[in-house]
Formats: sequence, C-alpha cells, structure tokens
Amino acid sequence: MTHKAGFVNIIGNPNVGKSTLMNALVGEKLSIITSKAQTTRHRILGIVNEENYQIVFSDTPGIIKPAYELQSSMMDFVKSALDDADILIYMVEVGEKELKNEAFFNKIIHSEIPVILLLNKIDKSSQVEVEEKIEYWKNKVPNADVFVISALEGFNVSEVFEKIKELLPESPAFYPKDQLTDKPERFFVNEKIREKILMHYKKEIPYSVEVETEEFTEEEHIVRIRSVIMVERETQKGIIIGHKGSAIKRVGAEARKDLEKFFEKKVFIELYVKVNKNWRSDKSQLKRFGYNQN
Repeated sequence: MTHKAGFVNIIGNPNVGKSTLMNALVGEKLSIITSKAQTTRHRILGIVNEENYQIVFSDTPGIIKPAYELQSSMMDFVKSALDDADILIYMVEVGEKELKNEAFFNKIIHSEIPVILLLNKIDKSSQVEVEEKIEYWKNKVPNADVFVISALEGFNVSEVFEKIKELLPESPAFYPKDQLTDKPERFFVNEKIREKILMHYKKEIPYSVEVETEEFTEEEHIVRIRSVIMVERETQKGIIIGHKGSAIKRVGAEARKDLEKFFEKKVFIELYVKVNKNWRSDKSQLKRFGYNQN
C-alpha cells in the first residue's frame, strides 16, 4: 500500500475562519478562536494520521500590512507557509475581495501546487450571493478547486478533507504517527491564557500582551503552571489585573477550565503581570517568544 503525506497550509485575510477550519479538520482545538482580528500570531501545525496517510495542516496569521516588528514576524510565518506547502488552502469569506498583500495573491494564482479555495461563512449569505461569489473566485483564481463551506457549522468540511486526501503526494510520514502538533505543552498554555485576554479586554490591550509560561510541572493527577502576562506599559498592567485582582482571576479561572479539558487532569495555575516595554518592536524579545525565524 502506498503512503501519502504532505503539508496543507491555510492562508487568508484576518478573521475569515482559518483557525476554526483547522480545528475542524484536525478534530482538536489547537488554534485559539476569537472574534478579533490577528488572533493567530504563530504558525501552528495540526497533524492527522492514518495508516496510509499523514496530513500536516498549518494555521497561519491573517495577512496584513505590518505596522511593527511583531506583525512583520507574523507575515514571515505566512511566507514560509506559501513556500513549503504541498497543497495550499486559500480561505475567503462572502463579501471580501482578494488578499491585502498583492505579492502573496500573485503567488497563489501562479502556484504550481494544488490550490483549494474555500468560500467560508456561507450560512450568513443568500444563495444568489453565494453563486455570484463562486463565479467571481473561479475567475479570480482559475487554478483553484472552489468549495463553499461553513467551518463553524461543519458544512462541506468532510468533502474538503476527501479532496485533500486525493491531492496528497506520495511520501513517507514527516512526523511520528502518534504526534498531534509541533508545539510543546507550554505553547498551548500561553495561547489559552491569551485567548481569554482577547475575549475580555478591549482596544489595544490584547495586542500589547504576550504570555510566557515559566513553570510547567505535570504530575500524575495535576498540572502545575506558573505563567507571566507581559504588557508594554504600567497602565496596561493595572487594567489586566483589574479591581482587587478581579480581571486576572477571571482569566485564570477560564483558562484553567479549558486546560483541564486539554490535559484531561486537574490544573493549578498562577498568573503574574510584568511590564516589558515595547516588546512588540524588539527583535531579541520576539526571538525569545518564538516569532523571529531567522
């Protein structure tokens, strides 16, 4: 029996549903999901294994014009996803036009590898509008197989999965067959805490935050975690903590519940807040947090 394997990389504008799609395809909540743009900052792999194939899905940050060093690093993750894909998933939603980055868009329409274009969130549109958009995208990206989906509702996701299996190249597995992702446990702790911050804080606060897990100890029945929430200014520190610590307690409690499901055991979590001035524009800090790939 021949074995197939390949990198299936998902790209698109911010907030089109890339993370929701990858979680649906992998069957695990690896990427955090919120209604805010730029929720995904890293390139996250989700690996699906069967006896005769391995699919390495890759979720990427939404494509933007970078305004500071962190966003430049985020776009480097997208560039690497364009460069090493065996199959490219270009995700759009009803009502949007092409990518904000013209160079990335040109790479897609001139791609020599298979391209699957997914028109997402069709549950929010009329049949007429959907049909118009299918025609629009077939003309815009003529080298793509076009599918209409609702990643959130699971509509047509299994059909997309079957198409991916069909297009996979013959290859041995890239990762051990029991591996689900390329990220360590601490990464998912950081992301889960950051997800709660994105949900509960407004304006610039969520985008000024980075989370670093300093201690992670897994015992038989409990995981003990100590994480630091980094902010850029002293005023942001007070907002994160909240009146008598109420805001940070809510973040900790909600993150703990999700992490207990993820690790399937009890979790004890301690959260602290530190000021780390201008970390988003500091290349050495970004490298430490896993952003700069060079």
